[in-house]
Amino acid sequence: MDIVSIIIGIFVGIGVGFGIAKFLEKSNVSTLIKNAKKEASSILKDGKAEAESIKKDKILQAKEKFLELKTEHEQVILSRDKKMADAEKRTRDKESQISNELAKTKRLNDEAESKIADYNNRIEFLEKKQQEIDKLHKSQVEQLEVISGLSADEAKNQIVESLKAEAKTAAMSFIQTTIEESKMTAQQEAKKIIINTIQRVGTEEAVENCVSVFNIESDDVKGRIIGREGRNIRALEAATGVEIIVDDTPEAIILSCFDPVRREIARLALHKLVTDGRIHPARIEEIVSKTQKQIEEEIIEVGKRTVIDLGIHGLHPELIKIVGRMKYRSSYGQNLLQHSREVANLCGIMAAELGLNVKLAKRAGLLHDIGKVPDTESELPHAILGMQWAEKYGEKEEVCNAIGAHHDEIEMKSLISPIIQVCDAISGARPGARRQVLDSYIQRLKDLEEIAFGFTGVKNAYAIQAGRELRVIVESEKVSDEMASSLSFEISQKIQTEMTYPGQVKITVIRETRAVNIAK
Repeated sequence: MDIVSIIIGIFVGIGVGFGIAKFLEKSNVSTLIKNAKKEASSILKDGKAEAESIKKDKILQAKEKFLELKTEHEQVILSRDKKMADAEKRTRDKESQISNELAKTKRLNDEAESKIADYNNRIEFLEKKQQEIDKLHKSQVEQLEVISGLSADEAKNQIVESLKAEAKTAAMSFIQTTIEESKMTAQQEAKKIIINTIQRVGTEEAVENCVSVFNIESDDVKGRIIGREGRNIRALEAATGVEIIVDDTPEAIILSCFDPVRREIARLALHKLVTDGRIHPARIEEIVSKTQKQIEEEIIEVGKRTVIDLGIHGLHPELIKIVGRMKYRSSYGQNLLQHSREVANLCGIMAAELGLNVKLAKRAGLLHDIGKVPDTESELPHAILGMQWAEKYGEKEEVCNAIGAHHDEIEMKSLISPIIQVCDAISGARPGARRQVLDSYIQRLKDLEEIAFGFTGVKNAYAIQAGRELRVIVESEKVSDEMASSLSFEISQKIQTEMTYPGQVKITVIRETRAVNIAK
């Protein structure tokens, strides 16, 4: 019974608890529903308020936009009305102007028609008068023919023949008088032109020599230039082909060479080496190579500056280079560039006096001696060689003929040619301008070097000590030590048989073997 009571009590408790739980759940649900309804009503109220606010804002914006568009539309309409009014005004002005022009044109047309009618009447009157005059002239001619017994054509021929004879006699007399006057004044005028030309160009002339003096700060530099056992000075002489004389002359070194280009390269290279302080064979070869390139650039610059100074345009680059090389050439002791510049100026002045083309005369004067600076020796006369170069680089026929004919190698075909010849003679004939001995001396030195180059294996050959020594540098791969001795003898024998020279000529053959490796 107790167990049953307990079980019944348990079930009753479960039922009561379940009922209480249901009651509480129902109570909570109702409370949640109430709260949700309150929140929903609150949200709806807020949404309606916000919607009203947005609606009012949109309405205000729409009104503002409408007013703005309305204002713009009114402005557009006003602008359009103004433009239309302006256009109408311009149209009225044009119409008024056109009306005035039409009235003016009509008045002019009426005047022109009136004048045309007047002119037509006058022409008719003149034609009638001309007919009357022709009839009267014809009757008078017929009366004259009857009186003279000659026709009009016969009388005209007689008058023409008489006038011809008189005109011919007068012309012959005038020509004879003119020729006599020209003969009397031609020589005087020619001398006057030449004298005036010479007076207006007074270029100083300096005789070129074969020696340059390189000044040094102290005699200590001489030992560095000579180097250990003379290797530095030998390397410098071998690289430049210039004899370097280091003697007791204080603070000076003598550079001796007949070729001014070589001598200038040696002088500049020596200056760079002394300034730098590093003097050894490898450095010497490097500096000499750079100096040679510098001299080539300077040659081009000198050529450009010369043609600009003379006002010559359109010259071929190769001809400009040849003009620049003239700076380092001499003719009978006279600097070739200065000579050519002087001839160009003389030609320009003389051409101006004679009424010829001044620019063409200057061009021919500058280029007349370009054949004296060839890259290689040529058997042609320098005038013919220069003419061939001028033709090759597109110079005019007058210039080419003047270059080729200035020493009478070819026939002169223009008036510029004799001017070039005369001006060349004027420039070269000045006292002290030229020295005949120097040309033959330089030619002898060149011939010495050419003889050495005629043998196999010769790399370089330099005539030094005023032609008393010929220094020959050979390729070690082609010439052995025994062959070097034999080569020296063969060159000396050929010089004895083919050349005429004072004193003795020493032939020195240099053979050098170098071993070069690079550590990496």
